[in-house]
Amino acid sequence: MLYSIQNEFLKVEINDVGAELMSIKNKNDVEFLWQGDPKYWGGRAPIMFPICGRLYEGKYTYLGKEYSMPNHGIARKYTFSPSQKGTDFVTLRMVSDESTKLSYPFDFVFDVTFSLVKNELKIEYKVKNEDTKDLIFALGAHPAFNVPFGKDGKFEDYYLMFPKTAVALRVDYSPACFCTHNDYLYKKEGTRRIDLKHELFDDDAIFLYNIPKEITLTSSKSKNSISVYFDDMKYVGLWHAVRTDAPYVCIEPWTSIPADEGVVDDLSTKKEMMHLAPGYTHKSSYTIKIS
Repeated sequence: MLYSIQNEFLKVEINDVGAELMSIKNKNDVEFLWQGDPKYWGGRAPIMFPICGRLYEGKYTYLGKEYSMPNHGIARKYTFSPSQKGTDFVTLRMVSDESTKLSYPFDFVFDVTFSLVKNELKIEYKVKNEDTKDLIFALGAHPAFNVPFGKDGKFEDYYLMFPKTAVALRVDYSPACFCTHNDYLYKKEGTRRIDLKHELFDDDAIFLYNIPKEITLTSSKSKNSISVYFDDMKYVGLWHAVRTDAPYVCIEPWTSIPADEGVVDDLSTKKEMMHLAPGYTHKSSYTIKIS
């Protein structure tokens, strides 16, 4: 089922499956969100929970037991239920049950709220620990945006811009997209502008950190731009389907990164996971601004 929210600036649609964004249009009916052409990639904006990326051999251990989990976690395939709904906002809810515990043995409530304020869409994650032990998790987003916007130029006319030059570090991945811990300086001269070209993604995603928590996708050929603000996330990933001419780019704020090459994680010691005490609630968010 699709849920629609709107105001005088934007109209947004969200799927109950995965609480996934399906459409972001402005008042001129320009579609900014990638529409999931399976020729390149069938996703649009999946949510990462309770892991970001992939696990080595697709599994982890916890309290001496082994569990399997798909890439990016279990939320992306779960059918969320509406919790609250208004003209310009909706909250969708995931509640742990026997099926989720087969992959993730915790009691929790996970709410995702989409709200519009002028030309900004805020996506807020709220995770409540209803278990008697610490809830161990990560969060991330995977929205893909059309490039070009409408008929405004071509892919190579667009670029990504940080608000200031940063000494950005790039996460080093193995060929199988696991972490090697050989992270390196993305650009010797510092990183502010990244000109888009399809070859950027020949080695899969570019994940950066030590950066400003704001990035803008724009072009001199268009009067529009998309800015993503991610104060609560350490990393931002940039991606499109590998070795293709895919007409989109993903801007992915994540709190953590994939497993290490060759290591089946124990969830209790997995790097960069959040540990939430029983009865407590964690909130984090990111914002998409359409100008």
